[in-house]
Amino acid sequence: MNQIDDINILIVDDRPENLFVLENLLENMNCNIIKATSGNEALSLMLDYDFALVLLDVQMPDMDGFETAELMRSSGRTRYIPVIFVTAISNEQKCIFKGYEVGAVDYLFKPIEPVILQSKVRVFIELHSQKKLVEEQSRLLQLKIQELIELRADNFRLENLSICDGLTGISNRRHFDQYLEIAWKNSIRSGKPISLVMADIDYFKAYNDNYGHLKGDESLIKVAKTMASSVKRPLDMVARYGGEEFAVILPETDMNGATIVAEDIRKNIEALAITHNYSNITPYITLSLGVATMIPSHFNSMEEFVDNADKALYKAKSHGRNIVVS
Repeated sequence: MNQIDDINILIVDDRPENLFVLENLLENMNCNIIKATSGNEALSLMLDYDFALVLLDVQMPDMDGFETAELMRSSGRTRYIPVIFVTAISNEQKCIFKGYEVGAVDYLFKPIEPVILQSKVRVFIELHSQKKLVEEQSRLLQLKIQELIELRADNFRLENLSICDGLTGISNRRHFDQYLEIAWKNSIRSGKPISLVMADIDYFKAYNDNYGHLKGDESLIKVAKTMASSVKRPLDMVARYGGEEFAVILPETDMNGATIVAEDIRKNIEALAITHNYSNITPYITLSLGVATMIPSHFNSMEEFVDNADKALYKAKSHGRNIVVS
């Protein structure tokens, strides 16, 4: 398809002398004049050019101007190209009405008055210029919107990378620290309890040593997903605390509620039945879990809170593993 930067005007007349006259009258109109000597040729050119206006002679052999205009209106590509009929028939209103019925926007009567022709063409040149400007602005706006969408998606991915554990997909230690601080401050303001569950996979070093790190990673992913699905409330958060250790933050949860959540997690991990023949307690992967609960004040610290949960986890390991200690 031809790409022409100028504004294109199509003039259609079966008589070369009429085309010559029209072309001369429009030569200073800052537009590109394309000529056709028949309706068929005009329709063909409309597939190759973007026209701002068609000056269409009514009386032509084979296919007259009305038939040409009707075919233009039947095509999605040419339907909205403005058509001005050029005709010597000035007294037959029926003929004029027919022109408007097939989509003409105006009439020019022969002999053509140069000023009238130029003023009418100038209007459509300006309209086409404005249309192109709007289209270009729309295109640039769409590009800008797409850029913003892509930037937002990139930022979202980067944010996820910064707060998600790369292996398991759950929250990482950094996000755990951030969220615990928020939940801790909210608990101080509300006077409601906050609970923390610390969990550790039993005999995981032996698992890695005997099954290999790839299997170890697979098991970590399964454990993380199961823990995340075991926690139901939107406010609760499961994080990979480090290595084979996990943490669950439970805002607005007392010791009894936290212990129930921890026990559900323990049972769900046990139900996975991930083979671990090198465990000293069961032939499957299990978790030991420690629970701490506080109604914090400004006299308490998050470090003290986390330390209490760690101590409970240590007791769970010391008392046989695969248990919850609170």
